Amino acid sequence: MMKHVEFHFDFGSPNAYLAHKIVPEIEARTGVPFTYVPVLLGGIFKATNNVSPMVANQGILNKGAYQALEMRRFIEKHGLTAFRFNEHFPVNTLQIMRGAIAAEMEGGLSPYVEAVMAAMWEQSKKMDDPETIRAVLDEAGLDGRHMAERIQDPAVKAKLVANTEDSVARGAFGIPTFFVDGEIYFGKDSLRDVEDAIAAG
Repeated sequence: MMKHVEFHFDFGSPNAYLAHKIVPEIEARTGVPFTYVPVLLGGIFKATNNVSPMVANQGILNKGAYQALEMRRFIEKHGLTAFRFNEHFPVNTLQIMRGAIAAEMEGGLSPYVEAVMAAMWEQSKKMDDPETIRAVLDEAGLDGRHMAERIQDPAVKAKLVANTEDSVARGAFGIPTFFVDGEIYFGKDSLRDVEDAIAAG
């Protein structure tokens, strides 16, 4: 039986972008698709009493510098030359994560994810500005005005909350988080273990 693999993501995480760029390679090698699950990182942090690495590393000598080095190594290893750290970081992702839920409900999550990931981590767009969001979606051939309306739908809002609460209940404390048949893996570097778990058995 094919393994069930989930990728819990929020566009606000640069490591989610980096993982997202590697996922197709793993899908190609294993023949197993990843199911993308939109969650709200801020909600996960609040529920788990966690904070972003930027905050957590304050006052810790060398840790932030090492994590930046680790990210550069990952980028170089996988040839992710399009990556640019967003100049507006941190970005409030509530609107675009609700948009991901709406896109999923309408069967268009994949092109939505591609457009927003690129805007956030390749084009350095300010993706908490409604006009910027609309322009990015329109440029990608998606309907920015329609999406702006859809993210106000109570069902969309409720689904994002439910996804986030479920992710925490299953063990998530940050992003990116993966599940392989319910087994949790955290961080982009765990993708090696995720692939091993998919291949096992």
